[in-house]
Amino acid sequence: MNLSEKYTFRSIREEEAEQAAEIEQICFPPAEAISREDIIDRVKKIPELFLVAEDRETGRLAGYLTGFATDEETFQDRFFTNADLSTPAGENNMLLGLEVLPEHRGQGLARELMTRYLAREKERGRKKAVLTCVDTKVGMYERMGFQYVGISASVLGNEKWNEMEYVFS
Repeated sequence: MNLSEKYTFRSIREEEAEQAAEIEQICFPPAEAISREDIIDRVKKIPELFLVAEDRETGRLAGYLTGFATDEETFQDRFFTNADLSTPAGENNMLLGLEVLPEHRGQGLARELMTRYLAREKERGRKKAVLTCVDTKVGMYERMGFQYVGISASVLGNEKWNEMEYVFS
């Protein structure tokens, strides 16, 4: 299926901040989910760093990918909660969340969001994209072109996180 027929891919709109916060709570365990306030703040301050998939039938968000522009090389937990630290011309993009609602999974939507997001960030001149993930997601991100870097310094939710990066060629 051509996902463009079912979904519209675009930056987030401010009025969709509540939907984004709701999706965060559905897609992540409570200890790992970013607060509603922090998601809403991020939508207000750096909407251009969100890529959403809007269900054409319902007009609601099916999922999204959000990031953070910075010149930092490694992932830091403070990126999750302080959108003011994002620098629009930053060399790198720290990916903060790839989220697809359960009813929209299994059709390649997460991969489509990642492919489109990385293409957009490459056009913006970024050098690399960095993310953290739990052990069970390492293979999925490797299939999307990311390289395993090592154990992340992130301690979000008292989890062990793996740091992975995608270097733009």
